[in-house]
Amino acid sequence: MPSPNSILTAVLQQVTASPTDPIIDDNEIVSRIQYVCRCLSNRAGVRLLMACMLGKIEEPSRDPREPYTEIGGDYCFSGRTLDERYLTKFISAHRLPCNSTTAFLTPALRNINRALTTDVVIVGRPPQVYSDTLQLLDDVANDNVTAEDVLAETIRLLIQVRDEKTARMETLIAGIEEGKGGLPLSSESIVNLIAQHLSCKHASRLPVLVVAAAYETASACLGEFVKPLHAHNAADEQTGALGDVEICLQNDENVVTGYEMKMRRVKIDDIDRAATKIASHKPRIDNYVFITTDVIDIETTEYAASMYDKLSGTEIVILDCIGFIRHFVHFFHRLRTEFLDAYQSLVLSEPDSAVSQPLKEAFLSLRQAGESDE
Repeated sequence: MPSPNSILTAVLQQVTASPTDPIIDDNEIVSRIQYVCRCLSNRAGVRLLMACMLGKIEEPSRDPREPYTEIGGDYCFSGRTLDERYLTKFISAHRLPCNSTTAFLTPALRNINRALTTDVVIVGRPPQVYSDTLQLLDDVANDNVTAEDVLAETIRLLIQVRDEKTARMETLIAGIEEGKGGLPLSSESIVNLIAQHLSCKHASRLPVLVVAAAYETASACLGEFVKPLHAHNAADEQTGALGDVEICLQNDENVVTGYEMKMRRVKIDDIDRAATKIASHKPRIDNYVFITTDVIDIETTEYAASMYDKLSGTEIVILDCIGFIRHFVHFFHRLRTEFLDAYQSLVLSEPDSAVSQPLKEAFLSLRQAGESDE
């Protein structure tokens, strides 16, 4: 019985030898694999497909539609184990465009305890990514195509997507680099550029990067530094973090300021939760700052201000995200380009699950267009 690592190595060698030629002749099956591989809004399907194919190849008696040990019987297996133990390292090593974590812990897939037959309705968006994945599992189970060929075609297409993405990014970055040396963007142009970026879909991670970029840029001036950011989907209760961004004094690991980002209005309940975190945090912090992209209610602002005495000198404040950026780039006018570069670096270094590939490309396109206009 081949090991999962040897299976993946052999498949990679196969597709690397002939990267442009489809491995499967059936156009419908290839079309389904293409959709699952190229669906940027949902990457769970492709990891589910790879794990099930790997399980089937490792032990041919398995049913690829049964990647849950809770199903019981002779044909099920742990897709999550294969995914976490083997696919995670393989995906990372070859920079394949997949989520960095297992598909089996996503809300759509974590609580299933029956075979993934085509009549199962998996709740998630877009629905087609799941219906196509289930159909592919069924195709393999019914010997319409081999698990080896499906896995090979999947990896071939993922490599293709990766290389296309790399080429687009290199072109956009090269365009920005070529434009350097001329008149830098004005402070207001930078504000407008980032405001446009924040208005894109699925931008909830961006305010965190805005604040982190500001502190990275002005760290030497402020005598403060930003702690490494936690993962986008990590809850504060799990990480022990005070907020989305934590600021410390130079040469001191104790947090003095915490930032919490909201892509909606800040509510009084948010203030109360923050006060509870602050009260239990030792040593005491100086400031807790909400950054919102929505309107700020006077009632909520006044309630936040009332916490100063109750929290023994810790101040809670609510700031508008665009106002924060505008004040920063004007106050540190001579550092405005460094701030933009820092923000770009943070955006591009985020995993696609936090800042999607289209969102990264959108920023680079906006910057290139803005600097060309200037």
